[in-house]
Amino acid sequence: MGVDATTPAILRPVERFGAVLMRPLGLAGGLILMFWSTLRLTFSPPYNVRNFLRQMVEVGVNSLPVVLITAAFTGAVLALQSYIGFKRFGAEGLVGSVVALSMTRELGPVLTGLIVSGRAGAAMAAELGTMRVTEQIDALETLATNPIQYLVVPRFLSGLLMLPALTVFSDAVGILGGYFVSTRILGANPTLYLRRTWDFLNITDIYHGLYKAFFFGGAIALISCYHGYHSEGGAAGVGRATTRAVVMSSMAVLISDYFLSSWLFQ
Repeated sequence: MGVDATTPAILRPVERFGAVLMRPLGLAGGLILMFWSTLRLTFSPPYNVRNFLRQMVEVGVNSLPVVLITAAFTGAVLALQSYIGFKRFGAEGLVGSVVALSMTRELGPVLTGLIVSGRAGAAMAAELGTMRVTEQIDALETLATNPIQYLVVPRFLSGLLMLPALTVFSDAVGILGGYFVSTRILGANPTLYLRRTWDFLNITDIYHGLYKAFFFGGAIALISCYHGYHSEGGAAGVGRATTRAVVMSSMAVLISDYFLSSWLFQ
């Protein structure tokens, strides 16, 4: 939305400010409307189980290798840095606790969310954007098929379910990576490492991390589908929509992580 040339000069700054303000407000309104439509259509027939299972494979199974590799080396470097720092104070036995709490509370769900937003989220936006610019979504409407129910609902549900599942694997592999580096490379006592890990790790730490992953999965799927669904401008528009989807999904994960942590761990 540009500035009208006929607008008096004294009002042009106000018009520019309004144009800038309308973009985030329009985006927020569009996301809320899509979320409401998705939530309403989730419990309405027909249920496309095949499409839902295919999206679960795309979001979860196909993202698993990169999630495991990232988690393993994150746990390993976290153990390495913690051991070097704690050794100055004679507190090497706390490395296991630091790795376990960091992975389950923060690094597991956040890194998994960022990876899925960059991989599966980009794929969602690109696929829906291509369908939009090639008028396949318009064809679905012509065939009396609700595009939100057919395209968005399966992706939204797969994000809600598969992000917590991926986070479980990420937590476990990250802790194992820290255990390997601490005990096999740095020479820490394996028994003491495991004992300190279980002494300070509560089941609520794991649950809270899974709650975060559940929210991240829904947000990533919703934002990615929204930008792909409303893309325009041919191939270049699909590229812009995909970029916006990845950037906004990643920012949503990082920003919401703070507020979720303040609420869950207060």
